[in-house]
Amino acid sequence: MDTPFDPKHLRALAFDVFGTVVDWRSSIIREGQMLSAAKGLQVDWPAFADAWRGGYAPAMDRTRGASQAWADIDALHRQILDELVPRFGLGALSETELVQLNRAWHRLMPWPDSVGGLNRLRCRYPISTLSNGNVSLLVDMARNAGLPWDCVLSGELVRRYKPDPEVYRMAARLLGIAPHELMLVAAHPSDLRGAQACGLRTAYVHRALEFGPDAPPRPARPEGFDLIASDFLDLAQQLGA
Repeated sequence: MDTPFDPKHLRALAFDVFGTVVDWRSSIIREGQMLSAAKGLQVDWPAFADAWRGGYAPAMDRTRGASQAWADIDALHRQILDELVPRFGLGALSETELVQLNRAWHRLMPWPDSVGGLNRLRCRYPISTLSNGNVSLLVDMARNAGLPWDCVLSGELVRRYKPDPEVYRMAARLLGIAPHELMLVAAHPSDLRGAQACGLRTAYVHRALEFGPDAPPRPARPEGFDLIASDFLDLAQQLGA
């Protein structure tokens, strides 16, 4: 935005969730390792987690075109999982076990700073999700991980996925505020640029380990956003919370 950023003009914060609030990769690896211990499986769970997440963007892209009707993230995760079953030798799992594995995304664990940082930020601002995850997934995750949301907002509510502009506009509209009074907090520059194009304020949080310790490093301080933070506690400090 062209106008200088002033936190006094903010009225709410919205958060991307996967990778920003929760550590999906370590959580999926841990779920897989527990499954291996119970079933005697020999699976490269880090590679499995990366492949499962790697199917996420292409699956969403299919719902944006004519190839597939809109489906929620639980359904898309299951489509990807079914494709990975033969590749990773998971054919012995029962349907019940596959359903339970697919729900691992409901049980993702937060980054170490997330709960403390969110509680601090919530003392000053209403805080909400703004995720591509479906509402039931986000509610289960919040209850499991102790995430103190005031509100759960999802692209499911408009049957769109970020960075579709309608998702960002929906968040401001349902919170009853102008877009420039809402800040999106995310670890993904593409998400933040989508929000920025709709008039939202933006805060980039650097999650260096989102894709694991061996992933190519991402810029810690990308340009063009209102705030850059190392974690949620740093963001709270910058916003005076």
